[in-house]
Amino acid sequence: MKTIKVLCGIIEKDGLVLITQRSESMSQPLLWEFPGGKLEPSETEEECLVREINEELSIDITPKQRLTPASYTYPDKIVELIPYTCAFKGSEINLLEHLRYKWVTPGALASYTWCPADIPVIKTYLQLLQG
Repeated sequence: MKTIKVLCGIIEKDGLVLITQRSESMSQPLLWEFPGGKLEPSETEEECLVREINEELSIDITPKQRLTPASYTYPDKIVELIPYTCAFKGSEINLLEHLRYKWVTPGALASYTWCPADIPVIKTYLQLLQG
């Protein structure tokens, strides 16, 4: 089975975190995720994350800290999800692929229905915040 490396950004602003809901036309429709996308062979993880977030949301970010990757096996592929905490650099969010977005407190993350690959990332992130 093919393994796909996917970067995701835990984008932070004023104590809140940006989450996005997948549209009806995407795989795993209507589930929530940290935005990001597939790593291309010619780019670094940070370059991929900056590019994908700009392509999907029209915003600029600065990747800060790489967290522990999480692997999830789907019926047709294995996704290695590589999370980074990121600083939001401003500008208006423009949804180009997703249905909606929300800024939520880290404590509220568990109350959303997430893509399976994102669930271990949430746990890792909350552990980081607790020190």
